[in-house]
Amino acid sequence: MPELERELSANRSTALELREERHLVQEGYEFLDEKRMLLAAEILRGLERYELAHSAWLALHNRASAALLDAEARHGLDGLIVYPAPRLEDFRIAQHTRRAMGIGIVDAQAHAAPASRIFPPVDPSPEARACGASHLDLLREAVPLAALERNLRRLAAEYRRTERRARALENVLMPELEQALRFVEEQLELYELEENVRVHEARPEPKE
Repeated sequence: MPELERELSANRSTALELREERHLVQEGYEFLDEKRMLLAAEILRGLERYELAHSAWLALHNRASAALLDAEARHGLDGLIVYPAPRLEDFRIAQHTRRAMGIGIVDAQAHAAPASRIFPPVDPSPEARACGASHLDLLREAVPLAALERNLRRLAAEYRRTERRARALENVLMPELEQALRFVEEQLELYELEENVRVHEARPEPKE
């Protein structure tokens, strides 16, 4: 800051420019501070949705794991390996994007018709059908969960950027401007005091 003070010209024009700059920086800080609050609120809403979706996905995961154990008990591991895989041509992902503070928030849903097999199984069983259906449900539920996680990561990254910028204005730029303005105003007060002293000394003494 001493280097800046040496570069400043202590005049009313400089003081006016510093006041205007301080006003603009204050407005910028208030904007970033409001953006931080909006981002935090959006993150909290996203976390609530993520927790609900993750709980639903975990329930499906447990069901799919149990179905896999039943199918393995029925067919054996080698039998499951060669069991015909389902067709996924009808598996579709629908996405809708909205903007929140400049961030693209994606809502995604998966749609799939009942899966048919690439070719008929040699040894079909209800256990194998239940295993395939439960894993298809698991895959379907993973799509919105992945979109929610992606949204949270982007929002968190934007929050960190906004936080850094707001702190830079609050803790660095604004104090520097305040100090510079105070220095210029103090110098102007000294100049005005010196001018008043000179005027007083130059005034002729009243004659007796």
